[in-house]
Amino acid sequence: MTWPKDAPAVVSPEIEQSYRILRARIDLSRLPKLSRDVTERVIHASADFDYFTDLVCTEEALEEGVAALAAGAPVIADNAMVAVGIIGCPVVCKINERLTQRLARTASITRAAAAVRLAFGEAGPGAVWVVGGSAAALWEVLNRRVEPAFVVGMPVGFVGASDAKDALRASGLRSVSNVSEKGGPAVAVAAFNALLVPALAVDGSLAGWGPDGQPDGVAADDGASW
Repeated sequence: MTWPKDAPAVVSPEIEQSYRILRARIDLSRLPKLSRDVTERVIHASADFDYFTDLVCTEEALEEGVAALAAGAPVIADNAMVAVGIIGCPVVCKINERLTQRLARTASITRAAAAVRLAFGEAGPGAVWVVGGSAAALWEVLNRRVEPAFVVGMPVGFVGASDAKDALRASGLRSVSNVSEKGGPAVAVAAFNALLVPALAVDGSLAGWGPDGQPDGVAADDGASW
């Protein structure tokens, strides 16, 4: 498998200027290709340069994530804001379904955890999970042993978020995460898009919407303009 060498495409002068400013303020050239793309997109989406030291990922794990997407792995988002930020491929998201509310009520679990259970029931093992909401969703991904192909684990919050991300890293699952309490939908989508772009460019890729699907591509601003 070969990886594209070009940087993520930009689609407007404003975004192009934004990336120029970012690259003038921080030198990410020492990072391996995918690690650099993930870090750059996350910083761009958040305007937070601390992510340079806060992100935790390995190039090998990121390559596995790209390979999984290129092989057609289903993509699951933990909440609606993450789901609407991912426009380059179909997304499974159960958070707003009535059955999710019913399961949460009857099982005495959070709606985020119920959504994870239902999404796993639909997609099965081998999915790429994008968690940018609450820690409860990431804990459920870990506790349900959903056998993911890759996890973007970047929930936000002062209660449980950093602990959940610590547990993700300790699990040995292929993932990208961050150490601190910060995170959220925009940065989770940014990290995911950094993997989707090269996955779409792989010869014979099954990622994306396909020839008859939605032609929107990957958002260059990764939610920075939400």
